Amino acid sequence: MDMQVDRDTSTLYAKLEERVMARDQVGASNVYYDLVRAGRPLNEIIAEGVRIHAPYTHVPYHERIDDGFPNFVNNDHCLLSARATVNLAKMLPGRLSMLPMAQTIWYIPSGLDIWNQKMDKAPGHYTRSRGNLGAIEAPPAPVVYWPDQEPLRQDGPLKERLGNWLTMVHRGQVTDAYRTFLGLMEDKPNRREVLAELVFAGLIDMQDRMLFNRSYTTGHKAYRARSTVEIGNAIGWDNPQVHHVLYAGALDIAVGPRWYSTYEMACNLVKMNIEGEALHAVPYGGVSDAEVGVLRNNKDALNQEEAAGLIDAIIRGQEPDNLHTVTKLLQAGKDPRRILDVMQIACAQVVIETQGPNNFSMPHHCYEYCNTLAWFFDNFDHPRRLRLIYLLASFLNRVAWHQKTIGESNPVTVKAPSGADKLTAAQLLERVDTAVCGLNGAESMAWTQAYLDNAGDRGPLVERIALAATKLGNDPHNQEIAQCMLMDFGTNRHPERDKLVLAAAYHTAMHRKYGDPLEPARRFGEAMGVALN
Repeated sequence: MDMQVDRDTSTLYAKLEERVMARDQVGASNVYYDLVRAGRPLNEIIAEGVRIHAPYTHVPYHERIDDGFPNFVNNDHCLLSARATVNLAKMLPGRLSMLPMAQTIWYIPSGLDIWNQKMDKAPGHYTRSRGNLGAIEAPPAPVVYWPDQEPLRQDGPLKERLGNWLTMVHRGQVTDAYRTFLGLMEDKPNRREVLAELVFAGLIDMQDRMLFNRSYTTGHKAYRARSTVEIGNAIGWDNPQVHHVLYAGALDIAVGPRWYSTYEMACNLVKMNIEGEALHAVPYGGVSDAEVGVLRNNKDALNQEEAAGLIDAIIRGQEPDNLHTVTKLLQAGKDPRRILDVMQIACAQVVIETQGPNNFSMPHHCYEYCNTLAWFFDNFDHPRRLRLIYLLASFLNRVAWHQKTIGESNPVTVKAPSGADKLTAAQLLERVDTAVCGLNGAESMAWTQAYLDNAGDRGPLVERIALAATKLGNDPHNQEIAQCMLMDFGTNRHPERDKLVLAAAYHTAMHRKYGDPLEPARRFGEAMGVALN
């Protein structure tokens, strides 16, 4: 590469960092447009974005006791937004593929130092000044709570080293766990197993209740670990920049609080119902032949009656009926991955039945867990993944009853608008886009249903909903959740998987928005000369 190009590029990234650190969304975005004009590759920009925000998106703990009152401290969404960008860019055509990263760059300046944001000591997404960052002059510098570290290398079999790392995570030894993980990642032949354990450690960390709570994890450790893997895959594990991805994503796994009670329940159910053992007050460990056998040998799909029964047990029934239903399906030879397909449909139904813009947090985070767990099944042959089916059955049941208890379980009948059958596929797509970007949830589903009823090719619909989601900014959930649902539409084998597309359109339209949600997309379109419709 020409050295002048190198210097020019370095100057642009230095300007990007300067504007991010100043919490300047507009300035950072302008630098991004210059990077796109300069032809810089998307994965390079993603890597640089992570490098810039990695030190400032950690917290000392994800909960505080403020004068005797527990308060939740949010998880980072900068990394999660970048992960969604990796996948959304593949769903969009031409120069529109750079719009998802424009949304990530727009968000990053508002996502730094969440700890101080929560105490109104710093500007950003979680303060009362959200959406008006420019009104704060000379904001305080964001704080580095967990400095980067050097690898800690250990000897011994991989299983033993992974066990040592997970113990450190469990005990909240943040620095030791992070250093040990960096050392494990130097073991290139076993890197895939190390990454699988990272995601597994996130997936087993799940709160025990949610009704009337504000302190919860909602699976965020898993989403951060999954983001670490997908961004690392995108930029390359031998790229030196990948270290910043590990710093942004792997360190947080051991930051408290941590919840493992639901996972313990799942372990016990496998022990009792799959292995046939009576539990005693003795330590258990490892993976049995029976557990591995279910993962290896269960290949049957659920029939219509079984799927309907599972959905009803999980989102309408009471625990433990939801768990017993899972057991019966597994004992009948049903494929755990296909059980996950049905759980995705069930969770999409909970999303669709939610009507208050401020009440999507539990169902949409649960959906992201459904997606992440399916992705985990599809990408890693982890020996303990069967237990996570029970964990999700419990999590989703709690979410469904949470929504019911707060009055957000509303029966919905989705019908195409009258006369929709006389419109072309292109006209139907325009109406889908108008409804979603107009934040009209009912119409977004109605026009999506019209397309589903009258056009055979789902590809253009997926692309249009992805674009609509990417046009709506100021909160990465707009992109993350739609991307998860659209991704699952491509891998789900359930006959009712169209519901995932309906849910993607509906959630994108309905989930609460901040400020002018179309501002960052409009700025991108004007700067790059790109039409967004």
